[in-house]
Amino acid sequence: MSASAQVKRVSVPDIAARKGQEPVVILTAYSVSMARLLDPHCDCLLVGDSLGMVLYGLDSTLPVTLDMMINHGAAVVRGSSRACVIVDLPWASYQESPQQAFRNAARVLAETGAQAVKLEGGEEMAETVDFLVRRGIPVMGHVGLTPQAVNALGGYRARGRSDAEQQKILGDARAVAEAGAFSVVVEGVVEPLARTITENVPAITIGIGASPACDGQVLVSDDMLGLFGGFTPKFVKRYAELGDQISSAAAEYAAEVRSRAFPGPAHLFGVKKG
Repeated sequence: MSASAQVKRVSVPDIAARKGQEPVVILTAYSVSMARLLDPHCDCLLVGDSLGMVLYGLDSTLPVTLDMMINHGAAVVRGSSRACVIVDLPWASYQESPQQAFRNAARVLAETGAQAVKLEGGEEMAETVDFLVRRGIPVMGHVGLTPQAVNALGGYRARGRSDAEQQKILGDARAVAEAGAFSVVVEGVVEPLARTITENVPAITIGIGASPACDGQVLVSDDMLGLFGGFTPKFVKRYAELGDQISSAAAEYAAEVRSRAFPGPAHLFGVKKG
């Protein structure tokens, strides 16, 4: 039996039991290679629809398809052995009805081997969350700044600055948690609100631009590693600048190829004598 086969993958009940305990560590992953690197360090790997912007250069997550999510989700499952893998349901794959959501969520789990799906929305999605959970599909919710609703929200600004907005987001978090979501991502909200949500919902909360009081944290790996150039959101801490290192390495490679310094004798195959 291989070493990887002996590793017990973190389960949804394992994560759900972490409420108020050691914070849950989550990063995004979209490929086998990245999953292998992140797996030893993360409790969960999120195959986010952010891949549309990070990998495909799209302006938003809205054009991401179910097939894209399934292909990348399967790759992350193959590249990991320990972390609980959660796959986003993309825009328009679950909002029409609970039945539509079930068909597509079932496809995701069956075709990727992931442990759970994530969907955005609050009170309006509670019926769908309940429908999925009752049929054996673990659900992670997502409230606050919900990128799939960027057009309705009018952009990616922080949420919860008014009392009315705070009450709406708190109500959304309660609704999806009471419907059975084992976890709720709280994104881009003012810190006191994220703290209040964490204290008032039974599901574990996963912050991104929220509060250290949340039960866990998630970041887009490419942002955290300095691979995704351009604008850096306020809530992102860059733990490396790999983009600069990759550019520098590519420049050195290009210079050596043009000068014929690469390939050198150590990289060539000779003719065997005798």
